[in-house]
Formats: sequence, C-alpha cells, structure tokens
Amino acid sequence: MDTLVVALAQYLPVLVPVAAAVVWFTLPTSAKLSLGFQAVVALVVVMGLIQLAAALHTDPRPFVVDPSVVPLFPHPADNGFPSDHTALASTVGLLVMLYRRRTGLVLLVAGIVGGAARVLAHVHHVEDIVAGVVIAGVTVAVAVAVWNAVRPRLRGRLAALATAG
Repeated sequence: MDTLVVALAQYLPVLVPVAAAVVWFTLPTSAKLSLGFQAVVALVVVMGLIQLAAALHTDPRPFVVDPSVVPLFPHPADNGFPSDHTALASTVGLLVMLYRRRTGLVLLVAGIVGGAARVLAHVHHVEDIVAGVVIAGVTVAVAVAVWNAVRPRLRGRLAALATAG
C-alpha cells in the first residue's frame, strides 16, 4: 500500500500536465491559442498565490510536528502550506475542464488524489491540499478574466495578420 501511495503522491502531479499537453494537441487552433494564453497567465498567478499563501501562513509538515511520524519518501522539513503540487495539478485540471469537461474533471480528481496521497505519505496536512485546490480555483478565474479582457484586442490583431499574409 505504501508503494501505491508514494507513486500517486509523486507521479500523479506530473502526469496531469502531460495529459493536458495531449489534450492541447487535439484542440482546434483557436482553442489552442486560448488555452495556451490562459495556461501562461495561470502559471504566473498560481506561483504568485502559492508564495503569498506560504508567506501568510506556516504549517509545519506532519513529520516536523510529530517526530514519530515518518514520511514515506524523503522530503525537506519546510513549510507545507499550501501544497504546490496540488495547486499546480488542480489548476491544470480546471483549465482543461474549460475545453474538455470530462477530461478536465479526471485531471482535477487526479490532482486531488495526488494531494490526498501526499497526506497519506505524511508530507502534508489536509489544509495544505484544500488550500492548493482553492488557489487553483482563484488562479483559473483570474486567467479566464485576463483572457476575456485581452481576447477582443488580440482577435483584431490576429485577423489583420491573417489578411496581410
């Protein structure tokens, strides 16, 4: 069971973006542009929100709080709040949901399962995972809002480029 927990904790957060890349390749060109733009914005926002949350709240990892708890894989004894793995994987899942609802939902669930596995592996508390998912929701809302603000101006420029070429 420990091997499964470790595999889920360490590999699911990596597999989510890989699956999202496969989805991106299957999208029509306009959706590729949209998702790509939103992904870049989301990456900047999620990293900023992770740093802000960590600066505002400290949550020592379970093995730091209770030295009798042994993590299932080596991990630094740094601040566990929020779970950056969960925030990043959940952000990707939510972004993909905008274009492929079922696939995005599967990726979101995978990100949350990866976070839960990190709790079972004793490297995070539940609040770290919940914070990661909340940060992902805020991140995607910001990315969508930025895209909606930029898209009309960008559409005109792209149309002008297409007619000039």
